Amino acid sequence: MEQKSLLITKETIIADIVEKYPETIEPLMEMGVHCVGCHVSPYETLEGGFKGHGMTDEDISEAVKKLNEVVAKNGSSHDKEEEFDFSKAKLDITEKAAVKIKALIGQEKMKGLRISVVPGGCSGFKYGMELDSKAKETDVVVEEKGIKVFVDRKSMERLDGSVVDYVEALQGAGFKIENPNSTKSCGCGNSFR
Repeated sequence: MEQKSLLITKETIIADIVEKYPETIEPLMEMGVHCVGCHVSPYETLEGGFKGHGMTDEDISEAVKKLNEVVAKNGSSHDKEEEFDFSKAKLDITEKAAVKIKALIGQEKMKGLRISVVPGGCSGFKYGMELDSKAKETDVVVEEKGIKVFVDRKSMERLDGSVVDYVEALQGAGFKIENPNSTKSCGCGNSFR
């Protein structure tokens, strides 16, 4: 009976937990599951992930209980839609990034760059970037330095106030996002929470 009232069970898929309840990322990592968002484990069950880290059935039951307590404690943020003013959302593009984005858009004959935040990486979330031919109806469109950046609403809440830059280094070149909303990032710098 109690099992049905739980939001998270041992059968819940790890990617679903991380996406719906990001507040569980830290407790999961404290439990020794440091790859909560890595490419190896997101589509396995919580039980499968825990067993892969050597946890017993008793450990798993305690972990599920703790995760549900964390979700219940933060329940008010899931029960109601938080009011986020998308008209005031901000995303800055550096001059170097704008030049590179313009070149890519022109080369591929696209309209803009799509940036998203998706579950993944070893810290819980990672950034996705791709060229796109048009914005979706629900996108937040940021126009700066002659380019358009398309961001879905959920991602914009996590990206608000970020700076998109383009860096060239000995290790390679690529876009880098400085996100003030990130509380922690992994050693490789590709994921955050």
